[in-house]
Amino acid sequence: METALNYFAVFGGLEVKIDMTKPLRSLIVRHILNEYYSIQDYIAKLTKNSAPYHKVLTGIALGDRRTNSAFRRADIEYHEGLKVIYELEELEIIQTETSLDFLTNNFEENDVSDKLLFTTPFLRFWFAFVSPLYRGIARREYDECFERFGNYQNEFMDLVFEQLCHEYIKVMFKDDEIEEIGRYWDEDKNELDLVAQTESGRVIVGSCRYTNSKMKKTEVTRLKDICEKLEIIPDFVTLFSKKGFTNELKGEKGESLKLYTVKSLKSLII
Repeated sequence: METALNYFAVFGGLEVKIDMTKPLRSLIVRHILNEYYSIQDYIAKLTKNSAPYHKVLTGIALGDRRTNSAFRRADIEYHEGLKVIYELEELEIIQTETSLDFLTNNFEENDVSDKLLFTTPFLRFWFAFVSPLYRGIARREYDECFERFGNYQNEFMDLVFEQLCHEYIKVMFKDDEIEEIGRYWDEDKNELDLVAQTESGRVIVGSCRYTNSKMKKTEVTRLKDICEKLEIIPDFVTLFSKKGFTNELKGEKGESLKLYTVKSLKSLII
């Protein structure tokens, strides 16, 4: 399942048939890098071959996804950047994500920047690891691409994992459908990977960790501290972990504390 998630993070949204018995690197070479010119033609049509579009998209792909950060990375003025974001949304290449603060005590004061999401994992991969290195890739020199991918792969995977966790929560609460779901962040560095509310008003908060260590009980304590600070009273705490949970944390599992692993997400991408 971990393999499927890694492959989805690269190829999700690209219409090619993937053989998951093959190494990820060889598939990237075969289906993306060796096909650079044909994919570039498609991307050029999709983005109207606009240089400002490409700069902002690259800024989003490898940054913290905040609008201000993307504009700085793209070296573009704020007002022009907002125009680009609007146009990219119209083209359905990205979408804007606002901090989900309606449940908190600072609903009116949280002026934190919005964040930006690609509509498919593949587009994010392209603008993170292919488009900025096009000169070498066009010459079939791929080492720099894979070096950059290796350096950023973990944080690149984090976001895809979070997005799938959100989709899984929607499935798990079918009987009391999710009315709102997203993430929370503010300028005081309070962050929640997942915050949701069901139609009946039940509140869900969660953490999603795509790391090579088991999640510990301290993660529950951290979440509860943030919720107390924000005056959120959760009905459910949901934890998603790539490598599972410590025995101490497993012992806390119950109706209000849900624990899920990568395997739980299998039905979403296979």
